[in-house]
Amino acid sequence: MTDPIADYLTRVRNAYAAGNKVVEIPSSKMKVAITQILCEKGYILSYKVVEGTPFNTIKIALKYHPQTKTAAIKKIERISRPGLRQYTDVENMPRVLNGLGIAILSTSKGIITDKEAKELGVGGEVICYVY
Repeated sequence: MTDPIADYLTRVRNAYAAGNKVVEIPSSKMKVAITQILCEKGYILSYKVVEGTPFNTIKIALKYHPQTKTAAIKKIERISRPGLRQYTDVENMPRVLNGLGIAILSTSKGIITDKEAKELGVGGEVICYVY
């Protein structure tokens, strides 16, 4: 697998499309950090890192609207990829849906959202957009 983050995003996207309540994804530090941001911002209900003998996994409980049963994440899109890295500075920070969505960045301060990066005054690699 050449791009594990794209695989992570695709598994979440496919689980929402299939109407699943839970999705299991192979774990890494970066995937756990992205999952933590999604949980804090209310795009998923909860998550748990399950320790396994061959490898660890992340169990993610997906969030749906209670009445209409629509997914909490309308679109989750990979921006920076191994073949074409996308970097940004503080002045050119991307705005996702005029601030309604979030951009997740990998910075020197860790994996953070675009709003946190502006507050800290750091730029970095744009991992994905979520809305």
